[in-house]
Amino acid sequence: MKERILVTGGAGYIGSHTVVELLNRGYDIVVIDNLFNASQEALKRVEKITGKSVKFYENDLRDQAALEKVFTENHIDSILHFAGMKAVGESVVKPLVYYDNNVGGTISLLEAALRHGVKKIVFSSSATVYGDPERLPIDENCRLMTTNPYGTTKLMIESIMTDVAKANKDLTVVLLRYFNPVGAHPSGLIGEDPKGIPNNLTPYIAQVASGKLPFVHVYGNDYKTPDGTGVRDYIHVLDLAVGHVLAIEKVTKPGVFVYNLGTGKGYSVLEVIHSFEKACGKKLPYLIEPRRPGDIDASFADVKKAQKELGFIATRGIDEMCASLWTWQSKNPEGYGTK
Repeated sequence: MKERILVTGGAGYIGSHTVVELLNRGYDIVVIDNLFNASQEALKRVEKITGKSVKFYENDLRDQAALEKVFTENHIDSILHFAGMKAVGESVVKPLVYYDNNVGGTISLLEAALRHGVKKIVFSSSATVYGDPERLPIDENCRLMTTNPYGTTKLMIESIMTDVAKANKDLTVVLLRYFNPVGAHPSGLIGEDPKGIPNNLTPYIAQVASGKLPFVHVYGNDYKTPDGTGVRDYIHVLDLAVGHVLAIEKVTKPGVFVYNLGTGKGYSVLEVIHSFEKACGKKLPYLIEPRRPGDIDASFADVKKAQKELGFIATRGIDEMCASLWTWQSKNPEGYGTK
């Protein structure tokens, strides 16, 4: 029998796609999510995709009594920790909310995990821990620095988990620093469902393509890049899901292990817009605007370590990312329709 995995934030964007991958590989899954930035409808659709059931608890990680109930009722072997608030701009306005939710929730989770003898935790970290990168491509040994409270919560959690692993010599901690998740399940049943106006580029483009927003804002066209617009490493959410499963399966020794998950290739803002035009079959209006403070020329991953140690290779390019996102957007113009 495959091990039982607790997926925190499993009703969210990356979490739900990873739950599909885990169920398809025969794992027994328990999901905990407070549904702040997610929908239980996503899990119903996960069950439709896989033909398998998901045990779900609607709880906040900071509710220690509720968390204790989850661990008492289920023998948990490993944890995939996705749960957390994730809007950079909002984190600048509400830093205490982010520290309380992201860091406080993680501490509560770790306490419960240690009480119940969990031996492996895979954490959903982020390339934001590199801040303005000191070199390209960005490898796991690059300087760590952050430029907003959201990124700082990710870095703080990495530090906390590292210290906990040092104090508990039989614990395995995997820190997955991933770049820009894009796309959706090819069925069009699950995808990213942002609250309000999207903060990220590709969901914003998708809403322009569907007529919900008038045009794409392109912030700056004078960067030191081939077409002058900012370059980022985008990775298909299905590749990201595979990366999490590989972290569960391939990392078998105690200790702390850090991996970048990306494609190793950067795409400019205009390249992404033009790829999405191919997906939706029409020209998309965009407006060149001044740079935003703190934005950088380029950011893309050095992925050699994940390739060597996990056997991880992102197989889907930007065209497939955009095509799957358009399938999701066109089939679900109002997302899950549950907000």
